[in-house]
Amino acid sequence: MKLCVFQGTFNPIHNAHLAMARYTKQVYDYDTILFIPAYKPPHKEFDDDLANHRFQMVKLAVSGESFFGISNIEFQNEKYSYTYLTIQELYKRYKIDGKIGFIIGFDAFREITEWYEADKLKELVNFIVFPRETEIDRDRVALLHYKGYHFSIAKMHPISISSTMLREKLIQRQPVSGMIPPVVMEYIRENELYKNE
Repeated sequence: MKLCVFQGTFNPIHNAHLAMARYTKQVYDYDTILFIPAYKPPHKEFDDDLANHRFQMVKLAVSGESFFGISNIEFQNEKYSYTYLTIQELYKRYKIDGKIGFIIGFDAFREITEWYEADKLKELVNFIVFPRETEIDRDRVALLHYKGYHFSIAKMHPISISSTMLREKLIQRQPVSGMIPPVVMEYIRENELYKNE
């Protein structure tokens, strides 16, 4: 199986996430795009109830497309969600054809050398990097290439949606139509999420 993973807090998942996953499936021809919501992301405040809501929102968002999947792998160990450990476990669980693909935004990728066991992680995955802007830091790209990171830069036009922006809009009761899948928006309303933070 050609597997690509999309790991994140997804707080909440939105249409740009789904567009990135669809683009990756179409352009890179992976069999499955596996969404992996982080249970306890390092360096972020942890809320067990919200973690479970985040998982359910991703599950709803990806349920309509046969080549999308979701994994609760990071909810099973209940420790901090370190990417290197998750990827190691995926190789044990699945029969992987080639290297696992890894969807990542450029803002996170530029700091990849600071991640836990980054030198080991870079040998396990091929990064698919999505810039937030049309221009990227070419010097940083060249440096990461020199350091042995395997990656390609996605040519998808950036979509200016972020989870942070959406949370702020939801708290302020501003419209978010077209930014969040309707099934996720219904879940947010039913569970009264993002009322205040």
